[in-house]
Amino acid sequence: MSFPNVTDIVATTIQNRSKAIADNVTFNNALSARLSQRGNVKTFSGGNTIMRELSFAQNGNGGWYSGYDLLPVAAQDVISAAEFSIKQLACPIIMSGLEQLQNAGREQMIDLLEGRITVAESTMANLLAGGIYADGTGAGGKELTGLNAAVPLNNVAGTYGGIDRAAWVFWQSKLTKQSDLSTPAPFSPSNFGEVLNSSWAKLVRGSDRPDLIVLDNVLWKIYLASLQAQQRFTQAETGKLGFPSIKYMDADVVLDGGIGGFCPASTGFMLNTKYIFLMPHSARNMVPLSPNRRYAINQDAEVQILAWAGNLAMSGSQFQGRIANIA
Repeated sequence: MSFPNVTDIVATTIQNRSKAIADNVTFNNALSARLSQRGNVKTFSGGNTIMRELSFAQNGNGGWYSGYDLLPVAAQDVISAAEFSIKQLACPIIMSGLEQLQNAGREQMIDLLEGRITVAESTMANLLAGGIYADGTGAGGKELTGLNAAVPLNNVAGTYGGIDRAAWVFWQSKLTKQSDLSTPAPFSPSNFGEVLNSSWAKLVRGSDRPDLIVLDNVLWKIYLASLQAQQRFTQAETGKLGFPSIKYMDADVVLDGGIGGFCPASTGFMLNTKYIFLMPHSARNMVPLSPNRRYAINQDAEVQILAWAGNLAMSGSQFQGRIANIA
């Protein structure tokens, strides 16, 4: 006799584990882990789009004065917002009628469900980790608007977050490539220090500076080779989250390559995560899509769907840099 409420068990199990699943998914990627660390994984509760307020100009009324000088009080339009669409992600968890018969005892059923939920969790984690680097056009435009859109190769054109980079210089990220070096050449251990120095100098504003540098396999190997004599792994918080890092200035340098890494080839990102936000919907953050029982119309099977909705958002493109080993 099959267990009578399989879908209810799946939904309840996912619901009970939703916070742990969301955390595990977040900590699967160095950027999302850092965003969680600094409180920049922020839920939103509704609306057609995700909005991130930003300051795009200084207050023109500010200035020096003396004695009884009149002070300007003209209205100032200095605040706007970047707008991001809501992207959706799901992974069905299915139990056939035969599996219900074979796992009729409650403990057996839960063991099987736990295994399938774990697989669904890792699947969602990998899809989101890949989405962090996406440009928003994958899967017919349904994928996350990730770093390839936020910090693109063409950093002076195109629209991101509803803002035209060509029209608004403050919204342009920075790009460092071979031609930016004093002696243009492919990146190597002998010139990679200059690569990082050049990128860093473009992104620092007072105490505002990058705190996370993510490299693919190629650039990671070059960076390690450039430091081999004095190489030191830190015990920074990034390392404690499971991502061994090396310091450049006071920023963590992290590999997002290895097996199944998603950072684009021969690419690095120098990021100020103060201005980056991972924004899941408060009602759709690794939860069952519906607690109702779901049956396949033409199959002997029940299904529950693990679901997420949200996007990666940004409020300061000018503080983000891309390192590309191209001419």
